[in-house]
Amino acid sequence: MKILFATSEIAPWMKTGGLGDVAAALPPVLRAAGIDVRVLVPYYPALRRAFPEDETPVVASLGNFGAHFAGSALRAAVAPDGTPLLLLDSLIYFDRPGNPYLGPEGHDWLDNHLRFGLLSRVAAWLGSADNHLPWQPNVVHCNDWQTGLAPAYLKLLPGSHARALITVHNLAFQGLFGHHALREIGLPESAWTMHGVEFHGHLSFLKGGLHYADAITTVSPTYAAEIQTDEEGMGLAGLLRARAAQLSGIINGIDTVAWDPARDRHLSFGYDVRHLDAKRRNKAQLQEEMGLAVRDDLPLLGVVSRLTHQKGLDLIAELQQQIADLPAQLVVLGSGERGLEETFRELAVARPGQFAAFVGFDEGLAHRIEAGADIFLMPSRFEPCGLNQMYSLRYGTPPVVRATGGLADTVIDGVNGFVFREPTAAALLAALRRAVAAWHDPKTWRRLQADGMNRDLGWTNPASQYAALYDKLISRPAGH
Repeated sequence: MKILFATSEIAPWMKTGGLGDVAAALPPVLRAAGIDVRVLVPYYPALRRAFPEDETPVVASLGNFGAHFAGSALRAAVAPDGTPLLLLDSLIYFDRPGNPYLGPEGHDWLDNHLRFGLLSRVAAWLGSADNHLPWQPNVVHCNDWQTGLAPAYLKLLPGSHARALITVHNLAFQGLFGHHALREIGLPESAWTMHGVEFHGHLSFLKGGLHYADAITTVSPTYAAEIQTDEEGMGLAGLLRARAAQLSGIINGIDTVAWDPARDRHLSFGYDVRHLDAKRRNKAQLQEEMGLAVRDDLPLLGVVSRLTHQKGLDLIAELQQQIADLPAQLVVLGSGERGLEETFRELAVARPGQFAAFVGFDEGLAHRIEAGADIFLMPSRFEPCGLNQMYSLRYGTPPVVRATGGLADTVIDGVNGFVFREPTAAALLAALRRAVAAWHDPKTWRRLQADGMNRDLGWTNPASQYAALYDKLISRPAGH
């Protein structure tokens, strides 16, 4: 099988969320299983530095995709893990600093429809009869709205083509643009229907992918069910229900090499399920690093997250007095909504020694929080998959989570963590109190830790499910 994995992010060079991690971790595991996977990604500045132009030969010059698209080229490179990369080189579109989607003022780039329209168009070109390169994919695997129009291009443009699969990492981001974008990205007017790319008067990249793809996956079985409901479907539930036979949920894995408490380069004290006493030393070091009182008689609660309403971090802020009274300590790492950033800064100032916050991101600190915290908090209002709860399980840090999306699929109440259902501060507090009570019972706590640390959380099983889906797509007759 030949698979093109089309993505707008790939860790460690460009990452804003889980997609970057998936793009870095899934293709190498598929290749290890004998599948020929190549990753298409824009040639961002960080990738230019990692793979300089004089070391990345041009394999195709692309200048025939319409008057509105700037000229571009494809360059070939190989990631350190051996995964072949196809780098979409367009200085005008992708040689920009910082976040791939936002300008310096925090607003979407005004030409995002052209930038990611081109990425989608090139993905479709690689999967079409027009591609005369020595390598042609059987399946174009798209991810989120930024490559969501590739299935539309494949179906609407003439000629034979590869099968198209789209994975939804977060349905909330849909790539919405005005009608003018349809002509500028070279799609026919016939696509502007409710059974096409039109979505309440906008062109929706994601809807185009969901409508035209041969198969749809999302990043957990529970999220696949949730997005078919009107409450969670973000306006697309009807379409997803209509395509339920083509929709499945495959839980993400985690990088079990980077996230291994026994060999984590960010930790001073490695540990495993048989040597959990070393985890207490990481806790003491984290407390000292974050200016907390070094106490082993209090549970330390950890948060590593985007500070947003979606993640339920306002529920934690609402419980500041109750958390202090448990008593427990709290350490927060993250950035996001300005109001929440200020709230956690103020909490740290108001309760020094008990609450600490680092607004921003620090990869090493994220690992040290996973290792040093006793309990991890993820009270998300919705969570397509979530990775931190799996990092927490692997690090012997039982999580407290809301029963949604991938959190519901990976955390079992009273077995390896604690689960609550209603997105309220009261429900979170009840679960947190149960967790703290269990923490005070060493035998119960060790059982919870051992269950999480012994689970298979890697990519081998998810990769085998993707491989089976690719095989099914390739084997079946053409047709929507």
